[in-house]
Amino acid sequence: MVNFEASINAIKAFLPDKLQHPRVGIVCGSGLSGLADEFKDIVIVPYKEIPGFASSTVPGHKSAFAFGLLGNGEGVPVVAMLGRFHPYEGHSLSSVVYPIRVMAKLGVKDIIITNAAGSLNPAIPVGTSKFFVVVQDHLALPNLTGMNPLLGPQTSFDLPRFLPLSDAYSPSLRRLAFLAAHRLQLKDSALAEGVYAWVSGPSYETPAEGRFLRQAGADVVGMSTIPEVLAAKEEGLNVMVLSLVTNFVVIPDTYRSIKDEVKAELAGKKVELPVAQVVSHEEVLTIGKEKAGVLMKIVENIVDSL
Repeated sequence: MVNFEASINAIKAFLPDKLQHPRVGIVCGSGLSGLADEFKDIVIVPYKEIPGFASSTVPGHKSAFAFGLLGNGEGVPVVAMLGRFHPYEGHSLSSVVYPIRVMAKLGVKDIIITNAAGSLNPAIPVGTSKFFVVVQDHLALPNLTGMNPLLGPQTSFDLPRFLPLSDAYSPSLRRLAFLAAHRLQLKDSALAEGVYAWVSGPSYETPAEGRFLRQAGADVVGMSTIPEVLAAKEEGLNVMVLSLVTNFVVIPDTYRSIKDEVKAELAGKKVELPVAQVVSHEEVLTIGKEKAGVLMKIVENIVDSL
């Protein structure tokens, strides 16, 4: 069994009484740590000061908890992860989800997990009207092939050994997201619903892999989130995931034929070489910064509704 007491005590040593029992947890994805800018009475607790915590090494991710009050009036006590951990950084899955379990021990009941994701679905474009996906289900190949964060000894015998996931994403929280968009007068197309595919990363998908995930029913794809969803669900939290669509997964309709190009060249014909399409992390961070303000308003509205 895992002893969380040292982590909890270290965190509470930083906090005034009114912030010691956050009601809502928020996980900030790539480039989205600005979500904490609207917190009132904010207190930053670096991960390095918390026993049991790792450090995030990914650009666009900080390594700290932010505690504060969010929403109208006095505000609701919340805690945000300014930077998450990924298995591809070398962190164990138990380390990846440890902050989620600590949130639950602090008193969090509802958790809003955000991420930056690539679009697999042509109906979900990048940088135009649809830029957030409210996740309704997930496809997690690592979970099915031996990278499940619930493998191994349980952190508590009070938790379920065999966790059902058909109800992983809270309908009531998802409803609040669309009501928030309405109150903010966002276009109806601003939020879509869809299926998130988790891949281990850190490489972006090949065209064949992207095509496979699309045909399997996924709308967006990313390298995080699902381990946190499983831990949060196991801890009894209500879970919502918001994906910010930052890039298209490169899935050409046809492949470039080098054979045909060589034949044309040998026949003396002019060959027009196509421009290679690639995805970059800088692109992800840029879109994240552009849309972070809108995401913050949605999250703040949801917290107000709670």
